[in-house]
Amino acid sequence: MSMTSLKRIISGGQTGVDRAGLDVAFDLGIPCGGWCPKGRRAVDGPIPDKYPLKEIEAENYNKRTQLNVQDSDGTLVFYRGELEGGTAYTVKLADQYGKPCLLVDVESPVSAAEFWSWIDTHKIEVLNVAGPREEGRPGIYQQAYKLLKTYLSK
Repeated sequence: MSMTSLKRIISGGQTGVDRAGLDVAFDLGIPCGGWCPKGRRAVDGPIPDKYPLKEIEAENYNKRTQLNVQDSDGTLVFYRGELEGGTAYTVKLADQYGKPCLLVDVESPVSAAEFWSWIDTHKIEVLNVAGPREEGRPGIYQQAYKLLKTYLSK
């Protein structure tokens, strides 16, 4: 296990990778949170209240994404296939703000050792977990959940 103390996981609460990040945090007892759109907006309806997210004033996903990138020490992006939409925007913002961003293809993921090396190198205490919605990449929730839980259980 890393000497770096990963203290918090944040995400925007959308279906797919965002929820996988929050659910792994719950399951492992890691504090979690993040920003979400006004009305707790997500493609499947309001984000369940069990997720301790702060609402922004707008229903806009981009503003929420920007705040989560800014409020974290680095962003872990799980993806499958092309980077597009909000996932591509997240990577662009991380670059724009000079924040470390680790891209993990769920079909050929990095090892836990590589993940922890990235965490240590960038001294990440607040990790933003991002990636595609479940609707756009069916099965991405389960893939991201399994990988993140493996990484954080080592």
